Amino acid sequence: MNEALRDLGEYIGLALADALIDSAAHVDELSLRVKRESIIKVLTYLRDDQNCQFKQLMDVTAVDFPDREERFEVVYNLLSLKQNQRIRVKVSTDEATPVPTAGEVYSSAFWFEREVWDMYGVFFANHPDLRRILTDYGFDGHPLRKDFPLTGYVEVRYDEDQKRVVYEPVKLTQEFRRFDFVSPWEGMLHLPGDEKADGEAEGASGGEAKS
Repeated sequence: MNEALRDLGEYIGLALADALIDSAAHVDELSLRVKRESIIKVLTYLRDDQNCQFKQLMDVTAVDFPDREERFEVVYNLLSLKQNQRIRVKVSTDEATPVPTAGEVYSSAFWFEREVWDMYGVFFANHPDLRRILTDYGFDGHPLRKDFPLTGYVEVRYDEDQKRVVYEPVKLTQEFRRFDFVSPWEGMLHLPGDEKADGEAEGASGGEAKS
């Protein structure tokens, strides 16, 4: 961690000691883990304090850790053009516990939080319009959760007879491909597909014999 980030981390730690869990630095960026109920206090301080001035919320996203009691980590990425610094703020929550919306601090958070809700199912308290933003309104589940099936739950298609979009259970028209990882250097005489090459070679030799 460079000296400026070290000083910033110590400065914020003293000012928000009751709200912070810990802080760390990675790739010249300071990360703060914050108590969930203190997220608005922390974001407001980082935005308004003269030594911080993180005026821009670049993104709100999340990470799913299914083995944790609070499986979701909501991540706020902030930028200070004045200080030429970035900071990452994290809070943990579970499927049932809401996180206070950051929209009252950064208006752009309303859009980002809708995406987190859509992809992960994290609920944001006091959000004025918390609904899906990337998937369809009738979509089942949250696609970026680690326990979401790769094939999804339903498939969507346009039905020409009904003249509308219909939802149907996922149907796989073929089995998943099975790959043979046997090494050709350990006793295997032919690799799959060699028969075709052998056939072409025999055809070529036969043609030469006729000529």
